[in-house]
Amino acid sequence: MRTVPTESTDNYLKAVFEITAIQERASTTEIARRLKVSAASVTGMLKKLASATPALVTYAKHRGAELTHEGQQRAIEVIRHHRLIESYLYEALDYGWDEVHEEAEKLEHFISEDLEDRMAAKLGYPEYDPHGHPIPRRNGTIPACEDIALRLIGAGGKVRLNRVADDDSASLRTVAGLGITLYSTMEVLEQRKPGGETVLRNAGGFAVTLPREIAARLRVTLVSGAQMITVDPASESIPLASGFEHRADSCAQPLKVRQ
Repeated sequence: MRTVPTESTDNYLKAVFEITAIQERASTTEIARRLKVSAASVTGMLKKLASATPALVTYAKHRGAELTHEGQQRAIEVIRHHRLIESYLYEALDYGWDEVHEEAEKLEHFISEDLEDRMAAKLGYPEYDPHGHPIPRRNGTIPACEDIALRLIGAGGKVRLNRVADDDSASLRTVAGLGITLYSTMEVLEQRKPGGETVLRNAGGFAVTLPREIAARLRVTLVSGAQMITVDPASESIPLASGFEHRADSCAQPLKVRQ
Protein backbone atom coordinates (compact mmCIF):
# COMPACT_ATOMS: atom_id res chain seq x y z
CA MET A 1 0.00 0.00 0.00
CA ARG A 2 1.34 3.42 -0.96
CA THR A 3 2.38 5.57 2.00
CA VAL A 4 0.19 8.66 2.47
CA PRO A 5 2.22 11.82 3.27
CA THR A 6 1.48 13.52 6.59
CA GLU A 7 2.39 16.92 7.99
CA SER A 8 5.19 15.32 9.99
CA THR A 9 6.68 13.36 7.10
CA ASP A 10 6.49 16.42 4.87
CA ASN A 11 8.46 18.45 7.40
CA TYR A 12 11.21 15.81 7.50
CA LEU A 13 11.39 15.64 3.71
CA LYS A 14 11.69 19.43 3.48
CA ALA A 15 14.45 19.41 6.09
CA VAL A 16 16.42 16.71 4.26
CA PHE A 17 15.94 18.55 0.95
CA GLU A 18 17.24 21.85 2.31
CA ILE A 19 20.20 20.27 4.11
CA THR A 20 21.25 18.21 1.10
CA ALA A 21 21.23 21.35 -1.00
CA ILE A 22 24.55 22.19 0.66
CA GLN A 23 25.98 18.80 1.59
CA GLU A 24 25.70 15.25 0.29
CA ARG A 25 23.66 13.74 3.15
CA ALA A 26 21.55 15.09 6.02
CA SER A 27 22.81 14.06 9.45
CA THR A 28 20.51 13.09 12.28
CA THR A 29 21.93 15.92 14.37
CA GLU A 30 21.29 18.57 11.71
CA ILE A 31 17.72 17.40 11.11
CA ALA A 32 17.03 17.37 14.86
CA ARG A 33 18.37 20.91 15.24
CA ARG A 34 16.31 22.18 12.32
CA LEU A 35 13.03 20.57 13.44
CA LYS A 36 13.64 21.05 17.18
CA VAL A 37 13.12 17.38 17.99
CA SER A 38 15.29 14.71 19.62
CA ALA A 39 17.87 12.72 17.69
CA ALA A 40 15.99 9.55 18.64
CA SER A 41 12.83 10.92 17.04
CA VAL A 42 14.75 11.72 13.86
CA THR A 43 16.22 8.23 13.69
CA GLY A 44 12.77 6.68 14.09
CA MET A 45 11.25 8.84 11.37
CA LEU A 46 14.11 8.29 8.92
CA LYS A 47 13.72 4.53 9.31
CA LYS A 48 9.99 4.92 8.68
CA LEU A 49 10.58 7.02 5.56
CA ALA A 50 13.20 4.56 4.29
CA SER A 51 10.77 1.64 4.65
CA ALA A 52 7.79 3.50 3.15
CA THR A 53 6.16 2.42 -0.11
CA PRO A 54 7.74 3.84 -2.16
CA ALA A 55 10.84 4.66 -0.08
CA LEU A 56 11.16 8.42 0.46
CA VAL A 57 14.73 8.49 1.81
CA THR A 58 17.77 6.28 1.94
CA TYR A 59 19.15 6.07 5.47
CA ALA A 60 22.26 4.53 7.00
CA LYS A 61 23.31 4.79 10.64
CA HIS A 62 26.11 7.33 11.17
CA ARG A 63 25.78 8.43 7.53
CA GLY A 64 22.48 10.24 7.62
CA ALA A 65 19.84 10.43 4.91
CA GLU A 66 19.22 11.60 1.38
CA LEU A 67 16.00 11.77 -0.59
CA THR A 68 14.93 9.21 -3.14
CA HIS A 69 13.37 10.42 -6.38
CA GLU A 70 9.91 10.11 -4.82
CA GLY A 71 11.00 11.89 -1.64
CA GLN A 72 12.53 14.73 -3.62
CA GLN A 73 9.37 15.13 -5.69
CA ARG A 74 7.24 15.39 -2.55
CA ALA A 75 9.62 17.86 -0.87
CA ILE A 76 9.62 20.13 -3.92
CA GLU A 77 5.83 19.92 -4.13
CA VAL A 78 5.41 20.99 -0.49
CA ILE A 79 7.92 23.83 -0.90
CA ARG A 80 6.00 24.98 -3.98
CA HIS A 81 2.76 24.93 -1.97
CA HIS A 82 4.38 26.88 0.85
CA ARG A 83 5.81 29.64 -1.30
CA LEU A 84 2.72 29.98 -3.47
CA ILE A 85 0.57 30.29 -0.34
CA GLU A 86 2.92 32.94 1.05
CA SER A 87 2.71 34.83 -2.24
CA TYR A 88 -1.07 34.61 -2.40
CA LEU A 89 -1.51 35.79 1.19
CA TYR A 90 0.88 38.67 0.56
CA GLU A 91 -0.43 39.78 -2.84
CA ALA A 92 -4.14 38.99 -2.66
CA LEU A 93 -4.98 39.19 1.04
CA ASP A 94 -2.61 41.94 2.16
CA TYR A 95 -0.74 39.88 4.76
CA GLY A 96 2.61 41.32 5.83
CA TRP A 97 5.81 39.52 4.85
CA ASP A 98 6.26 38.77 8.55
CA GLU A 99 2.87 37.01 8.75
CA VAL A 100 2.80 34.68 5.77
CA HIS A 101 5.35 32.02 6.80
CA GLU A 102 3.45 30.65 9.78
CA GLU A 103 0.16 30.57 7.86
CA ALA A 104 1.83 28.75 4.97
CA GLU A 105 3.37 26.23 7.36
CA LYS A 106 -0.15 25.25 8.44
CA LEU A 107 -1.66 25.08 4.96
CA GLU A 108 1.12 23.72 2.75
CA HIS A 109 0.32 20.05 3.42
CA PHE A 110 -3.36 20.20 2.58
CA ILE A 111 -4.05 22.23 -0.56
CA SER A 112 -5.10 20.41 -3.72
CA GLU A 113 -3.21 20.54 -7.00
CA ASP A 114 -6.18 22.38 -8.51
CA LEU A 115 -6.01 25.11 -5.85
CA GLU A 116 -2.24 25.30 -6.32
CA ASP A 117 -2.68 25.83 -10.05
CA ARG A 118 -5.41 28.43 -9.56
CA MET A 119 -3.31 30.43 -7.10
CA ALA A 120 -0.34 30.36 -9.46
CA ALA A 121 -2.49 31.52 -12.37
CA LYS A 122 -4.12 34.27 -10.30
CA LEU A 123 -0.70 35.59 -9.33
CA GLY A 124 0.65 35.43 -12.87
CA TYR A 125 2.89 32.41 -12.21
CA PRO A 126 5.40 34.11 -9.88
CA GLU A 127 8.92 32.72 -9.64
CA TYR A 128 9.84 34.19 -6.25
CA ASP A 129 7.96 34.52 -2.97
CA PRO A 130 7.67 37.67 -0.79
CA HIS A 131 11.05 36.91 0.84
CA GLY A 132 12.85 36.38 -2.48
CA HIS A 133 12.94 32.57 -2.32
CA PRO A 134 12.40 30.75 -5.64
CA ILE A 135 9.05 29.02 -6.11
CA PRO A 136 9.50 25.56 -7.68
CA ARG A 137 7.70 25.26 -10.98
CA ARG A 138 4.93 22.73 -11.61
CA ASN A 139 7.43 20.48 -13.42
CA GLY A 140 9.76 20.42 -10.39
CA THR A 141 12.44 22.74 -11.73
CA ILE A 142 13.52 25.67 -9.55
CA PRO A 143 14.18 29.24 -10.76
CA ALA A 144 17.77 30.34 -10.41
CA CYS A 145 18.88 33.04 -8.02
CA GLU A 146 22.43 34.26 -7.63
CA ASP A 147 23.26 35.87 -4.31
CA ILE A 148 25.74 35.85 -1.45
CA ALA A 149 25.61 36.57 2.25
CA LEU A 150 25.50 40.27 3.15
CA ARG A 151 28.19 39.70 5.79
CA LEU A 152 30.64 38.74 3.03
CA ILE A 153 30.50 42.18 1.40
CA GLY A 154 33.19 44.65 2.41
CA ALA A 155 32.79 48.37 3.09
CA GLY A 156 32.01 50.41 0.00
CA GLY A 157 30.03 47.69 -1.71
CA LYS A 158 26.67 48.56 -3.22
CA VAL A 159 24.27 45.66 -2.97
CA ARG A 160 20.75 44.66 -3.94
CA LEU A 161 18.74 42.69 -1.39
CA ASN A 162 17.66 39.43 -3.02
CA ARG A 163 16.51 37.18 -0.17
CA VAL A 164 15.64 37.27 3.51
CA ALA A 165 15.37 34.24 5.80
CA ASP A 166 11.66 33.89 6.52
CA ASP A 167 11.49 31.67 9.59
CA ASP A 168 11.37 34.42 12.23
CA SER A 169 8.65 37.07 12.04
CA ALA A 170 10.31 39.36 14.59
CA SER A 171 13.48 39.50 12.48
CA LEU A 172 11.45 40.39 9.38
CA ARG A 173 9.80 43.23 11.28
CA THR A 174 13.23 44.44 12.40
CA VAL A 175 14.48 44.46 8.81
CA ALA A 176 11.44 46.41 7.64
CA GLY A 177 11.79 48.83 10.55
CA LEU A 178 15.31 49.64 9.39
CA GLY A 179 13.93 50.78 6.04
CA ILE A 180 15.21 47.71 4.22
CA THR A 181 12.96 46.15 1.59
CA LEU A 182 13.33 43.31 -0.88
CA TYR A 183 15.19 44.25 -4.07
CA SER A 184 16.23 47.65 -2.67
CA THR A 185 19.79 48.89 -3.29
CA MET A 186 22.00 49.71 -0.30
CA GLU A 187 25.62 50.55 0.47
CA VAL A 188 27.74 48.67 2.99
CA LEU A 189 29.47 51.23 5.21
CA GLU A 190 31.16 48.92 7.70
CA GLN A 191 31.44 45.28 8.78
CA ARG A 192 32.25 45.46 12.47
CA LYS A 193 34.40 42.95 14.34
CA PRO A 194 34.21 41.21 16.72
CA GLY A 195 30.59 42.15 17.38
CA GLY A 196 29.54 41.29 13.84
CA GLU A 197 27.24 44.27 13.21
CA THR A 198 26.79 45.49 9.65
CA VAL A 199 26.33 49.21 8.99
CA LEU A 200 24.40 50.06 5.81
CA ARG A 201 23.08 53.11 4.05
CA ASN A 202 19.55 52.06 3.15
CA ALA A 203 17.66 53.05 -0.01
CA GLY A 204 16.31 56.11 1.80
CA GLY A 205 19.85 57.38 2.43
CA PHE A 206 19.89 56.66 6.18
CA ALA A 207 22.73 54.86 7.95
CA VAL A 208 21.39 51.88 9.90
CA THR A 209 23.13 49.27 12.03
CA LEU A 210 22.10 45.64 11.70
CA PRO A 211 22.86 43.31 14.61
CA ARG A 212 24.85 40.23 13.59
CA GLU A 213 21.84 37.94 13.89
CA ILE A 214 19.85 40.16 11.52
CA ALA A 215 22.64 40.73 9.00
CA ALA A 216 23.14 36.97 8.80
CA ARG A 217 19.59 36.58 7.50
CA LEU A 218 20.11 38.72 4.38
CA ARG A 219 21.47 37.63 1.01
CA VAL A 220 22.39 40.12 -1.69
CA THR A 221 23.79 40.68 -5.15
CA LEU A 222 26.90 42.85 -5.36
CA VAL A 223 26.11 45.72 -7.71
CA SER A 224 29.46 47.52 -7.52
CA GLY A 225 32.31 48.38 -5.22
CA ALA A 226 34.02 46.26 -2.59
CA GLN A 227 35.16 42.68 -2.92
CA MET A 228 34.00 39.82 -0.73
CA ILE A 229 35.56 39.45 2.68
CA THR A 230 36.23 36.35 4.77
CA VAL A 231 33.94 35.39 7.65
CA ASP A 232 34.86 32.25 9.58
CA PRO A 233 31.72 30.10 9.96
CA ALA A 234 33.20 28.47 13.06
CA SER A 235 33.19 31.83 14.81
CA GLU A 236 29.47 32.34 14.22
CA SER A 237 26.76 30.96 16.50
CA ILE A 238 23.63 32.04 14.63
CA PRO A 239 21.27 29.05 14.53
CA LEU A 240 20.34 29.23 10.85
CA ALA A 241 19.84 25.57 10.09
CA SER A 242 20.08 26.07 6.34
CA GLY A 243 23.53 27.66 6.57
CA PHE A 244 21.85 30.73 5.12
CA GLU A 245 24.83 32.96 5.83
CA HIS A 246 27.72 30.83 4.66
CA ARG A 247 26.48 28.51 1.93
CA ALA A 248 28.27 29.01 -1.37
CA ASP A 249 25.32 28.01 -3.54
CA SER A 250 22.48 30.45 -4.00
CA CYS A 251 19.17 28.70 -3.43
CA ALA A 252 17.82 25.52 -1.91
CA GLN A 253 18.21 23.04 -4.74
CA PRO A 254 19.27 19.40 -4.69
CA LEU A 255 22.92 18.65 -5.36
CA LYS A 256 21.81 15.96 -7.76
CA VAL A 257 18.47 15.10 -9.28
CA ARG A 258 17.22 11.66 -8.26
CA GLN A 259 16.08 9.57 -11.20
